[in-house]
This record gives sequence, C-alpha cells and structure tokens, in this order.
Amino acid sequence: MGGPQLSRHALVREVRPAPALNRQAERFAREGVALSTSTLADRVGAAAFALMPLYRRIETHVLDATRIHGDDTTVPVMAKGKTDTARLWVYVRDDRPFAGCDPPAALFHYSRDRRGEHPRRIWRPGRILQADAYGGYNELYAPGRQPAPVIEAGCFAHARRKFFELADVEGAARRRSRGEHTGMIYPIALEAVQRLDALFEIERGINGKTAAERVALRQERSAPLMADLHAWLTAQLAKLSRSHDLAKAIGYMLRRWDAFTRFLDDGRICITNNAAERALRCVPLGRKAWLFCGSDRGGQRAAVLYTLIQTARLNDVDPQAWLADVLARIAGHPAHRIDELLPRTGVRTQECYRRRHDRSIHAEAHGHRQLHANRNAAHRPQGQRSADLAAGRSADLDHPQGPA
Repeated sequence: MGGPQLSRHALVREVRPAPALNRQAERFAREGVALSTSTLADRVGAAAFALMPLYRRIETHVLDATRIHGDDTTVPVMAKGKTDTARLWVYVRDDRPFAGCDPPAALFHYSRDRRGEHPRRIWRPGRILQADAYGGYNELYAPGRQPAPVIEAGCFAHARRKFFELADVEGAARRRSRGEHTGMIYPIALEAVQRLDALFEIERGINGKTAAERVALRQERSAPLMADLHAWLTAQLAKLSRSHDLAKAIGYMLRRWDAFTRFLDDGRICITNNAAERALRCVPLGRKAWLFCGSDRGGQRAAVLYTLIQTARLNDVDPQAWLADVLARIAGHPAHRIDELLPRTGVRTQECYRRRHDRSIHAEAHGHRQLHANRNAAHRPQGQRSADLAAGRSADLDHPQGPA
C-alpha cells in the first residue's frame, strides 16, 4: 500500500463521499496496517504539492476559455473554538454541447469568505460567464468596465426552479397525505414551468450540434417562444402585488432578460448552469463524510484535489487509476511535457480532428468504390446485370455504406 497507491487511495477517499482520514486510519488498523491520521494527512499534502503543476495547467486551460460556467458552495473550516463558513468556487470549461474539440475541465478555488474580489480572478474581456445571480459578479458585468466587461448568460434552471417550487403539485400531494401544511399551487407558476420546459425540449434536440447550427435552430424555434414568454410574464406581473412570490419569480427573469435571451444569438451558450452544479455536487456529498476542513491550507488542498478528480471524471478517466499512474511518473517527467500527464487533455482534440479526417477519408473512399462499382456494372454482360437485379443485388449493396 506504499508509494503512489497509498497516496492515490488517501487522495480520492479524502474528497469523495467516503470516510475521512481519521476513519481511514481506523479501517487500516482493523486490517493490520498501522497508519496514523497525521501520516495520511502528510501523504495527502505531499501528493497535492507534487500535483500542483497539473493544477496550474488545468487552471490555465479553463481560464483561457471564452465561455465558462461558475458556481460556489459553503465549506466549514476550523477556527478558534468554532467553525467559519468558507467557500469553494468552481469554474467549468465544457465545449461539448456545441461540438467543441477542447477537452472539458473543472477548476476549483478556495476562499475564506464570499467577497466579490474572489470572482475577479476569472475576469477576461468579453468572456461569457454562465452563473446564478450572485451579486459579486455584477462588477464583472458592469458596462463601463475596461477594456470590456464579462458577458452574463442567464440560467434557465434557476429561473424554472423558482416557478417549480410554487407549482409542485406532486410534492404538495405528498405533504397533504402526511398531514403536513401545503402551500398554494399557482396556475401561473404551472404554466411558466410548461413554457420553460418547451425551451428545454428544443435544447435537448440540438445538444452536440455546432454553434452555427444551434443559433439557426434557436432563431427558428426558440426565439418565438421567448417573445411569447416575455409578453406573457409582463402581463402576469401586472396582475400581482410586488411582494407576491410569483412576482419575485417573474421579476428574476424580466430584470435579467438580456442575459436570458443571449443564447438566441450565440450557439456556444447553454441555457443552464448545470455543468457547474454537477461539478460542485461532489462537495456537499463529501462534506457529509469529512464534515469540515481543518485549516485554510486544507481547503486549498481540497480545491487542488477536486480540480484533478472532477476533470478526470469529465474526461471519462478513472481518477484512482490516473492518479496512481501520475504520482508514479511525475517526479521524473520533463516539465515541458507536463500536458502529457493531464487526464486526456489534448487527446480529445486529437480524436476530434481524427474523427473528422476519418470521415472525409471514408467518404472519399466510398466515392471511389461507388465509381468503380458503377464502371464494373456498365461493363458486365446484359444477362449478368439482369441476374444481379433479379437476386436483389446492386452496386450500392456490394460495399458498406459510408457515414452519413
């Protein structure tokens, strides 16, 4: 269990929904292996330090993107006689929805608080940020920011959630059956959910298409629905008091209408921030096991490990096997070839271009085969061609069909 295998085991177990280091030490003791919590913590710290070059490369890769997803969550951290509430921030680069070739990656940052200065690290002129309505991003969106502000893209999942909570018919029925108090179900909220679901249905059909194709289909199908939705929301808002829950849900969308309609003109934009929420889900799940960070340094290590493990998962790479391999090789690996150790970074791009090349070669080869078959058919005796037709054979069926 020594060397990279032990470090890999402690790393993945520490940040996944699994026993914390003290419970790992107890488990090892039951199996006859004497490992103290401090020994495991030292191995985690040493491994995180050794993996920092990979973390920095992923950081550069994510922050070079023209469009990223962002989100954050709370992390309890030990203080004097109590725990403070720190934050883990995640930024996700994932170009697969619009057929991008760059590999996906998730970048985590740790901070002791949620001040607006922390998102500034992701500022890049003209970058698209898909996030919730956290006020700390407003400085990045400011129109006067020089040389250019970050471009806000709204999250329809957040908007829909507000209406869904007011139209949760099934949830209300369950609470009623248990004798619990149920809030009022609003027909306006139910219709809002249905209107938004129509947009989600369109997005499911265009996922994976190129940005240009997505824009064309959105202009054709989604733009009329968005125009109708705006008119309908405005009409409903006029009927409600300002303090009504429905008015707040409607106002959330109307105040950010430019951000919500931006996807109609840019095929790179997704209509939800689910990519960031999925990447961040590992933190609250793991938090049930390890409960809190022991220090700020522990939170920073957690950000490094979450970055590596979640990036591996996004690229369909087994984190444990990959980490064991990397920890065994990284000490002697040339620094100028560090990208070779990333979980498929660069490989997806090569495969993407290789698939395109293979398709063009296949199509060209199929064309040559078709031409050759037609020439052979033209030179066959008339009787043989008649026999072929009678048997149901043709030049097209003699060769495998190329890709569409």
